[in-house]
Amino acid sequence: MRAVTAGHECESFPSSLHIGGGALYGAPQKSRQTDFSMDDLGGRHTPPLVADRRYAPDELSSPGRPDSGTRARRAAAPKAASGQRGGARSGGSGGGGSNSGGSNGGGRGRRTGGNGRRPRGGFLARVVNAIWRIIWGIGWRVAAMVIGALAVTVWYFYSQLPPLEQLIDARAKGSVTLLDREGKVFAWRGETFGGQITSETVSPYLKNAIIATEDKRFYRHIGISPRGIIGAIRINMSEGRGPFEGNGGSTITQQTAKLLCLGTPYDPKQWKSESDYEADCRKGSLWRKLKEIPYALALEAKYGKENVLTIYFNRAYLGAGTRGFEAAAQRYFGKSAANVNPAEAAMLAGLLKAPTKYAPTSNLERSQGRAAVILGLMHDQRYLTDAEYEQAKANPAQLSQAAQARAGGYFADWVMESGPAFLTKDTTEDVVIRTTLDQKLQKAAEEALAEVFATKVKEGSKAEAAVIVMSSDGAVRAMVGGRHIQSAGSFNRATQALRQVGSTFKPFVYAAALDMGYNMYSMVEDAPLTINVPGSGPWSPKNYEKTYAGQVPLIEALARSLNTAAVRVSEAVGREPVKKVATDFGFAKIDAEGPALALGVSESTLIDMTGAYAGILNGGSSVEPYGIVELKLQGDDTPLAGQEGGIGERVISEEADKQLIYMMNQVIERGTGRRAKLDGYEAAGKTGTTSAARDAWFIGFTADYVAGVWMGYDDNRPLTGVTGGGLPAQIWQAVMTRVQKGLEPKPLPMARPNDAPLTPSYPGQVFDANGQPVPPQDTPEQQYDAETGLPLDSYGQPYDPNSGAPFPDDAYAPTPETAPAPEQPARKARSPEGQIIDMILNEVLRSN
Repeated sequence: MRAVTAGHECESFPSSLHIGGGALYGAPQKSRQTDFSMDDLGGRHTPPLVADRRYAPDELSSPGRPDSGTRARRAAAPKAASGQRGGARSGGSGGGGSNSGGSNGGGRGRRTGGNGRRPRGGFLARVVNAIWRIIWGIGWRVAAMVIGALAVTVWYFYSQLPPLEQLIDARAKGSVTLLDREGKVFAWRGETFGGQITSETVSPYLKNAIIATEDKRFYRHIGISPRGIIGAIRINMSEGRGPFEGNGGSTITQQTAKLLCLGTPYDPKQWKSESDYEADCRKGSLWRKLKEIPYALALEAKYGKENVLTIYFNRAYLGAGTRGFEAAAQRYFGKSAANVNPAEAAMLAGLLKAPTKYAPTSNLERSQGRAAVILGLMHDQRYLTDAEYEQAKANPAQLSQAAQARAGGYFADWVMESGPAFLTKDTTEDVVIRTTLDQKLQKAAEEALAEVFATKVKEGSKAEAAVIVMSSDGAVRAMVGGRHIQSAGSFNRATQALRQVGSTFKPFVYAAALDMGYNMYSMVEDAPLTINVPGSGPWSPKNYEKTYAGQVPLIEALARSLNTAAVRVSEAVGREPVKKVATDFGFAKIDAEGPALALGVSESTLIDMTGAYAGILNGGSSVEPYGIVELKLQGDDTPLAGQEGGIGERVISEEADKQLIYMMNQVIERGTGRRAKLDGYEAAGKTGTTSAARDAWFIGFTADYVAGVWMGYDDNRPLTGVTGGGLPAQIWQAVMTRVQKGLEPKPLPMARPNDAPLTPSYPGQVFDANGQPVPPQDTPEQQYDAETGLPLDSYGQPYDPNSGAPFPDDAYAPTPETAPAPEQPARKARSPEGQIIDMILNEVLRSN
């Protein structure tokens, strides 16, 4: 017999059972849901049947009614609940849903305590449940609004994003690449862009290094990483910073959003500079972080992972004026970013944390240490095998030769200032400039300066120095603007410092005299001198050694740098002619109006003075120092500008120039510049020391190069124990020894003693414009030395009639006869002003 009770199939029993007051006919011997033994029936507590647990007893069907199961199912839930609420608690043996109110269990007696259940929860539960329903109701609505707003914002940014090509290089200004005289890169200015590099063409080592360092889950997120942001906030706050200061927890996509300034273009009218604009873009704040999220999502939706990497590779700033990894690889390693090895890739990736701090040109050791950390990350994330990792660690990245040299920084700054601004410092294009720089000579100048200061200057001295080397046509080959190699834009003492030139001005005085017809053996008196200067009163120049030489030829006056002699010559030929010669040679501006003009009280820069001396070397023509040979746009073959030489108009005659060079040669051979003498090479030059020794100079030349040296303090305080014939001459000698090394010695283009066109026959003799001696009035009787037979000057000192130069007694040798002076070539006709100057000079010499 089978029966269906409360919707369950049961096997029949031989007799009826009475459970909980309800009779079941054919009750199951074994329920599919509840197993129990027959011993559990009758008197003992028995487990309730399934139907008992689900329904009250009075809801169960009577035997023999065919629809009893259906009715039970319909009324089960509500009546069961009613029975539980109404039943009295008693200790009877009723089933889980039974009551003590009668056999049918329908009364509202006390709930039995046997198997009755307390309803779950109470008042507190209902309160919590109500609150939760409110929060949930508000929460999902707010979340829906946020998601909707985010979707709208992402769509807006997505619609505003330009084509990919426009985001690769969006620099406001271009760059300048500087090449030396051999066509090799030695410096960059502006933000260098090395050319487009993509995520497909970049070195896989570099790509993996960046992902391992910046965003190891790059390929597993949709543009943002909540976990990364939360972690960064925790770190920042634990270190005492604001939640968005320091670590940002940004993904590569978010960093790219910052590089793009969230789509806000640079406006020069709004920002003081592009660097200020970019600094503002990198600022961290809650509002900016919130804007980053939809912008990053839009970037990935618009371009995809690989193109986001391409933008990042080309826009990241990596120190030393480089924008993008291609430019950085070229700048630091002299190769493309497609060819860098693991060690180089790690060094480049390490720059992202702090480009200026970790730039290898700033501190190579620190940069290598940072690269070692990156290599460890690459190895841990299985981007490098054990062998590759060990190899890279053992062979850290090294700078290229050009990057390591860091040569020509001051020179590069000068070129940027001297070239047309729209193609140099203000260029919006990428420009390539071929220059006159010789990196070999540049290194020689830097090493020589460092050596002299290391060996001959007191340790800790703040004295500064500058050096310039140029060819006779004005092409600058080397430039050192200070003792220490500074960053771009540092003060350049070679081109920007206006300093008094001292006695380095005297060659222009003698150049004016020689060009007017005097020669290097014309006599001038070196003796105390007082000149009344209108508005200033009496002025009395003195020699450095506080002694006087008497009657001396011009060659001796320059060699010994005699001040009163130079003033007498200047006053004799006229200040204006002296000014004209100096300015025509390249002296920038002469402020002195009085007789002190001859002693170099005017100011000039080292580059202008060196250029003026280059004019003396090249035969007496003016020279304009220059550094740009050719300027063109990157990728173009047609130059936009260029220069092949800086020689200008003739200033003095070639004959006068040759005599002047010989006079300057004697400065080094036996005068104040003896410490500048070069072994095996003829050289000429002039020392210079200003009042109170605030400036010390030496400028000179060989047949190949001109070099100028200045030394002093930036605050203009006096030097201690330094004159132009001391340390500056030694620096010049050290520089030119290196510069001339390996060059075949060449003679200077100068007059020689045997080639002297005129030889005075007595002290103070002068010649007219045609080279003829001017008969003096009341010519004094010539006196001769009784022992040597040499003529005596006005101080009774013997001198050589062939050269007019006095010598120490032990250097004399009796001269039985003097060679006749060679025939004087015709000179250019003297102007009336020149004849008047001759007369004035005669009077000055005779009266003193």
